[in-house]
Amino acid sequence: QLQLVESGGGLVQPGGSLRLSCTASGFTLNYYAIGWFRQAPGKEREGVSCISLYGDSSNYAEAVKGRFTISRDNAENTVYLQMNSLKPEDTAVYYCAATSHDSGYPMMRAYEYDYWGQGTQVTVSS
Repeated sequence: QLQLVESGGGLVQPGGSLRLSCTASGFTLNYYAIGWFRQAPGKEREGVSCISLYGDSSNYAEAVKGRFTISRDNAENTVYLQMNSLKPEDTAVYYCAATSHDSGYPMMRAYEYDYWGQGTQVTVSS
C-alpha cells in the first residue's frame, strides 16, 4: 500500500524555522511529482509548493515565496519543505501529496494528486 508520511511539524515562534519531511512507504518518490499543501482551521486546503518528478522545476504560493524552499533527495526517498521566517498565518496542518503524472506545469491544486499523507501540524505563535 502506498503511504506518505510527513514529519517535522511543531510549535515555533514568529520568525523561526522548521523543516518538514515527506517520506514514502511502499514506493519510491523518485517517480512522483510532489506537492505540499496546508489547511488552516475553517479554511480550504491550499497549495504551498510543488516540485517536479526530476526536481528541475518548483513552484511556490505567493504567500510563501522567498521564505519556503522545496527540495528532494531521491537517494533518501524524501522531499523537504524548508520554512523560514515563519508567520502566525502559516499556522496550519501541512500535507504532502504525490502523483505519477507530471504535467510539466506547476501543479498546485489538490485534485492533481493521487496520494496523500496524514499531515503534520505547524503552529507559529509567541
